[in-house]
Amino acid sequence: MSDMRTPLGRIRGLGSAREGAGHFWRQRLTAVANIPLVLFFIGFLISINGADHATVQAAFANPFVAVMFALMLFSALYHMRLGMQVIIEDYVHGEGLKLALVMLNTFFAIAVGAACAWALVKLAFGG
Repeated sequence: MSDMRTPLGRIRGLGSAREGAGHFWRQRLTAVANIPLVLFFIGFLISINGADHATVQAAFANPFVAVMFALMLFSALYHMRLGMQVIIEDYVHGEGLKLALVMLNTFFAIAVGAACAWALVKLAFGG
């Protein structure tokens, strides 16, 4: 009794896509990674509150700060993309629309990530 599919599933040849567990663990891993990264982000923002542009730029010139911000940026964006993908797959029923929205979700995350990375590089290297 190793085949857990329904009789209709066996006839159609449909079964598990074998992606659910990996997706679940990536979502949880990024959630755990986001905890210290977002706490660092909030603490950093509190510490530079009211500072002038030169002070903020000098703070971002510190490699540790720039790397922590880059890690927070990419982890949070990847977590957002995974979460939105689950919502789209669960609540959008048309296959064409679902595919288009999943693609747009990925492109949106890439575009936001590229814009934020560009701003971070400009701040970190004094552009």
